[in-house]
Amino acid sequence: MATRPAIERFLAAAPDGLAIDVVTYPEGTRTAVDAANAIGCELDQIVKSLIFAAGDGFVLALTAGGNRIDTERLAAETGEAISRADADGVRGATGFAIGGTPPFGHIAAIPTIIDPRLLDFAEVWAAAGTPDSVFAISPTTLVEVSGGRVVSVTEA
Repeated sequence: MATRPAIERFLAAAPDGLAIDVVTYPEGTRTAVDAANAIGCELDQIVKSLIFAAGDGFVLALTAGGNRIDTERLAAETGEAISRADADGVRGATGFAIGGTPPFGHIAAIPTIIDPRLLDFAEVWAAAGTPDSVFAISPTTLVEVSGGRVVSVTEA
C-alpha cells in the first residue's frame, strides 16, 4: 500500500513494538456508519475519535460508534467547560483532519477519555490518519497506548 503523509506520520508516532496494519477504503470511513459498513463489523466496534475544546486546551473522547458524548458528563469529568472543536482546532491539536484523527500519535499529548463500551469487544477499529484509513486494535491495547482513562461520558 502506498501511504500518504498523514498515515506515515501516524505510523511513525506509534509506540515501539505496536504492529499496525493500516487498511484503506477508497469509498471512505469518515463516519462510524461508513467505517462499520466498509469493514463489515458492528457499529460499536468503530472507535470515534472526538476532539473537544476543554478550557484552554483539548480533550479526546474515544467512543463506540453508536454512542454519543454527553458534554455535561464530559465537562464534569474534566472540570472544564466543553465545546466541540472546529476543524482548525482538531488539526492544530492533533495534526490530523476530522474523520481521520487517530486515537494516539498526536502533535502533543491530549487528555483522553475512553468509552467503556469499547472494552466489550476483542477487536475495535480506529482511524489511521486519513478519512479512508483504519486499523484494528484490541481495546486493552488501545487504553494502554492512548494513555486514556476508561470513564462513561456518553448519553444514557
